[in-house]
Amino acid sequence: MPLHRLTSITMGVPDVLQTAAYYTDFGLTAVADTVTDTAGGSKSARFTTVDGGEQLTIAYASRRRLIDLGVGVDHPEDVERIAHAMGRLDIETVRTETSVEAVDPGTRVRVRVEIAPRIDADPTPVPPYNAPGVVVRENERADSVLRAGRVRPRKLGHVVLGSTDQAASERFFTEAVGFKVSDTVKGIAAFMRCSTDHHNVLVQSAPVDFLHHTSWQVDDVDEVGRGATAMLEQDPGRHVWGLGRHAIGSNFFWYLKDPAGHFSEYYSDIDCIVDDALWTPGEWSGMRALYDWGPPPPPSFLAPEDLAGLMTGSHTS
Repeated sequence: MPLHRLTSITMGVPDVLQTAAYYTDFGLTAVADTVTDTAGGSKSARFTTVDGGEQLTIAYASRRRLIDLGVGVDHPEDVERIAHAMGRLDIETVRTETSVEAVDPGTRVRVRVEIAPRIDADPTPVPPYNAPGVVVRENERADSVLRAGRVRPRKLGHVVLGSTDQAASERFFTEAVGFKVSDTVKGIAAFMRCSTDHHNVLVQSAPVDFLHHTSWQVDDVDEVGRGATAMLEQDPGRHVWGLGRHAIGSNFFWYLKDPAGHFSEYYSDIDCIVDDALWTPGEWSGMRALYDWGPPPPPSFLAPEDLAGLMTGSHTS
């Protein structure tokens, strides 16, 4: 697959400083002081992950939303091929020597395909787990209970977007950009990948375009738990849903909520698809489409509490 990862996102929020403080607590690293946007007098802040580099920009917007999304490719030929695919579909594009960008009509997100280095991650040591009949950790405590320091996300894994035209958004990401469909929820959502991870973009039907959540990879399930616990020690109201394990994608998860209303997910152990021929997309339904085990999702996860307000304000953004 010439596409190889999500490079970065720009998240629009009404209060940049408050949201930036949240993602600092979440474990992302600020790369610069908050700066003034001379065009509008608003603020912006940029953050890095351990392996992915600069992957999050928080900028002012009148309502919360995802403004843009970057997708990495290897060569200029990849950019050229995707530009031609967009042209065949009569999609308006903006070109540079190293990128092509266009707006998905259903999510209203500007998607930028750009030449970018692949992620070269240091392998996570596999913790020794004792199990019935298998003792591999003798006379010592589990590594996880001795860990100290803040959890640091390794990379941006995926984003979940509400689309007012789910079918059009799915066509945009697959036929124009080149994503592969990993699994679907019939008539509702498509899990799509631009890397070996099970999904990097999930587009679901919604009455208004909005960012449902961002998802950030950590080393293992203990880091999922440690990260969420630290966030909740500072503010229990951040809790949304977790700990659990998804069926689609198989990853462990814990969801929290930022001050703007977006959900942010710590995840680990997601399915990896390294050979397209060996993966058969499934069509899911019912609660299995949401999770395999864990507490049931709260109603606010399925329909965010500010959804009506987003619909009312969508014409001004």
